[in-house]
Amino acid sequence: MIASTYKEPFPGWIEGVRTIDSIIAGYGKGRVTCFISGQQSTLDVVPADMVVNAIIVAMVARAKQHPEIIYHLGSSLRNPFNASNLHDFSFRYFSEHPWINKEGESVKIGKGNCFDQHVQVLHALQLLNILLFKTYQDLCTDLDRKVKLVMRLVDLYKPYVFFEGIFDDINTEKLRIIFKESCHETNIFDFDPANIDWEDYMINVHIPGLVKYVMK
Repeated sequence: MIASTYKEPFPGWIEGVRTIDSIIAGYGKGRVTCFISGQQSTLDVVPADMVVNAIIVAMVARAKQHPEIIYHLGSSLRNPFNASNLHDFSFRYFSEHPWINKEGESVKIGKGNCFDQHVQVLHALQLLNILLFKTYQDLCTDLDRKVKLVMRLVDLYKPYVFFEGIFDDINTEKLRIIFKESCHETNIFDFDPANIDWEDYMINVHIPGLVKYVMK
């Protein structure tokens, strides 16, 4: 999954809401009260500028060589980032920097519960609503709408947030080693996910960038 820029052209630049960003945005705005993912699922996230840097270096390295080599750029093997990290960092950011809604009010977020707990509460409330002649119909309708929203997100992002595979990037690692040995400007074309401090990147770069450039 390609995320906002790590450094270039400036930290946190992003266009559009994709994959995990929809979950972060929905959570920050209070529309999603639970995280839909396997807590230990590895999210193969790479900043956009690292992707561009890897493409440039690979093009130069293979310019005069014909054998085709596939370079996979990912973080799941060398610097894994899992769903529980995403949940924790999102909670910490929006707790300190709450989203301001259209009414000018700060949106208070919760730590988030397991999605199954929300479904169980809805089913119990629906039964109680029937027994009490639809006294809680408005509340049931609201909760049902929220559950259906989350289920749509589950169907849409299941390949990303419930995936537990890890991708081998040995060819890309070899490319990094060759580049470091032959070039003195490796800091300019950085595409090593091992350099990413996920806590710092998510809390101080990615989520602020998402809020500034995308969330409206």
